[in-house]
Amino acid sequence: MRSRHDHVLLAPGADASGRTLKAPSSRARPRVDDRLAPPETRVEYLDGAELFAAPADAPHATQHFDLTYVLGAHVAPGYRGAVDMLTRVDEGSDYAPDASVFAQKPDRGGHRRLEELAFEVSDKQALAVPTSKARRLIDRGVRRVFCILVKQHRVLEWSRETDGWRTLPKDAVIEDPCLVRPLPLQALLDAASSDDAVARALLQKRVPALEAALAEGEARGEARGEARGVALGEARGVALGEARGVALGEARGEARGEARGALLGELRMAQEAITTVLQARGVAVPAKVARTIAGCDDPSKLRRWLKRAATAATAAEVVAGSRRKR
Repeated sequence: MRSRHDHVLLAPGADASGRTLKAPSSRARPRVDDRLAPPETRVEYLDGAELFAAPADAPHATQHFDLTYVLGAHVAPGYRGAVDMLTRVDEGSDYAPDASVFAQKPDRGGHRRLEELAFEVSDKQALAVPTSKARRLIDRGVRRVFCILVKQHRVLEWSRETDGWRTLPKDAVIEDPCLVRPLPLQALLDAASSDDAVARALLQKRVPALEAALAEGEARGEARGEARGVALGEARGVALGEARGVALGEARGEARGEARGALLGELRMAQEAITTVLQARGVAVPAKVARTIAGCDDPSKLRRWLKRAATAATAAEVVAGSRRKR
């Protein structure tokens, strides 16, 4: 329901390619940069009535700061943000939204373009004033108007369908072609969330200084990771080498032990065979000869003695010419 005009001049969107949209009207509207209020003063006009824009105190002032901090980081390329920028809405109204976003490229006449997004911050001020301003901004062609209620910790958006405010959920985001990424409402209401939202927006913009800092951080991280990897690899290599050395030593020890055992077994069998052959033939084996045979660890000599045992008349003949190994 609009009582003042039958046609709406909408601000150009992201796909407007710089076109200036004109609405048919029986009379021309003033340009957005025509002034009723003297610039750089605290005077505004609403329906011909002069308003005084008073300086703010906390928390109103701090909310202004948070708004511009977060909004500024989210403005997309090709757009500009502004604070307290006067906009001539109609013949009797010339006032400044607390923050706004508009296309950076001037229109064909060289004048600045109408805001596409406008934000109001309301604390002690009655909601009637932001409501009147929002209705006229929308009527002029601003696409979207928001109001931050400081005390209630809420964000409102003007609805063309109901010609009034609607409350946005606190976990909602503002998605718009003017913004480089969705802007979380929580970042406007909670200072603790502001830095995170700003950082994500600047990363999305690929700010050169931030890109360089990230690249430097990645390089340092890679260098540290490589150094740690080398140290860890060396440590693992030493441990693996030690483990392999132990295993190899044990294997070699076992092999040598088995070979030594086998050799001793063969010697014992040969020694016993010599004594057995002599005894089977009825040849006595004196203790001295038995000690000589048991003390011999030369396999070839034991084989010779075994052959002699088969024919020797005495045990002494078997070991004749040999010295007992001490």
